[in-house]
Amino acid sequence: MYDTIFALSSGAPPAAIAVIRISGPRAGAALRSLARTLPPPRSPKVRTLRGEDGGVLDRALVLWLPGQGNATGEDSAEIHAHGGRAVVAAILAALAAVSGLRQAEPGDFTRRAFANGRIDLAEAEGLADLLAAETELQRSAAAAMAGGAFSRTVEEWRAQLLAISAHVETALDFSDDDDTGQGAEAISAAISGLREALELQLARPAAETLREGIRVVLAGPPNSGKSTLFNALVETEAAITAPEAGTTRDVLMRPIALDGVPFTVFDTAGLRTGSTDAIERIGIERAGQAVAAADIVLWLGVEGAGPPGAWEIAPKSDRLGATKQAHRHAVSAETGAGLDALRGDLVATARTMLPRPGEAALGQRQRGLLRDAARALGEGASRIDPLLVAEALRRARVAFDGLLGRTTTEDMLDTLFGRFCIGK
Repeated sequence: MYDTIFALSSGAPPAAIAVIRISGPRAGAALRSLARTLPPPRSPKVRTLRGEDGGVLDRALVLWLPGQGNATGEDSAEIHAHGGRAVVAAILAALAAVSGLRQAEPGDFTRRAFANGRIDLAEAEGLADLLAAETELQRSAAAAMAGGAFSRTVEEWRAQLLAISAHVETALDFSDDDDTGQGAEAISAAISGLREALELQLARPAAETLREGIRVVLAGPPNSGKSTLFNALVETEAAITAPEAGTTRDVLMRPIALDGVPFTVFDTAGLRTGSTDAIERIGIERAGQAVAAADIVLWLGVEGAGPPGAWEIAPKSDRLGATKQAHRHAVSAETGAGLDALRGDLVATARTMLPRPGEAALGQRQRGLLRDAARALGEGASRIDPLLVAEALRRARVAFDGLLGRTTTEDMLDTLFGRFCIGK
């Protein structure tokens, strides 16, 4: 049996309202110790909260949620109190004095929801991403995952897999029948169809791209206007600008959101050869690494001298002779000319590289398991021996179970739920 946990689940005080959650077998006793009586189940009531010595702590709204039909799948209670620091501290101290209660650790409430079958692992991972979301696209994708969109898809795949496995078992039982060959072809086709569905999912944008943002790297020789354009894009004086060449010695990075789309913008050292400055050479090497890892490179140097696929940017368009023959954008960070068009182009391009609104995006762990399942299905489709086919299908099923958390390790769970805040 679990112990009983409690924590402040709303924002740090002071605030208008403080929500304190209690979950576990002694949740009812804990609420009764403060409110003296339990309200009717799922019926919020105003009660005077008192400490162990009988002193008044606050007048608050309390909610008693017995049984399994709540967020954590066990007896729970909530206290909606005034959000002053002293009030919150007094209520938490009173709860800590109740026998059998302890302060919740990060992710404790969500971990109990998972352990009690209220959510599966994919939904828990989506909830972690939802709490960390900073842009509309991140929120939309995380909400889809937390809402079970991907879990339902995995359940459908698993049902198809079990149906195929049943046909394989039938083939094993009646392996001497004349129509075994035709049955094997049908099984192979069904396995291949399921594998194609998995490959389509794997071809979609990954959650890491959505979480970290599209990597936009400004590159070019010294004094080409990279830092000035960088400051204009991130709308802050993050980079030092000066007429002297080599002012930027390292890679500067700033996350931004444009129209709800996440980006990470990088300013880099000027690319040139023959530098005798050891620090500048390190900066140039790091600039090359940033360019190699970029999703979009804005090239501010000589036309055609940038990396393949780079966007030709004509900087300092407010000055005579500062244009390119075939630029994608001509901008002036000083006057703002062309910046709106550049931002719009970045957003439109990024939307083709990110999940569509409301579409779940898979993280590294999920993609790894999905690749394992696709690999096993590929082997199963190519086998003739029903025993080998059955083994391949078993490995695919194990991968599906891993996606939903039916086969997990404590270390993996500790890492996941450690991403949550206390009280969630």
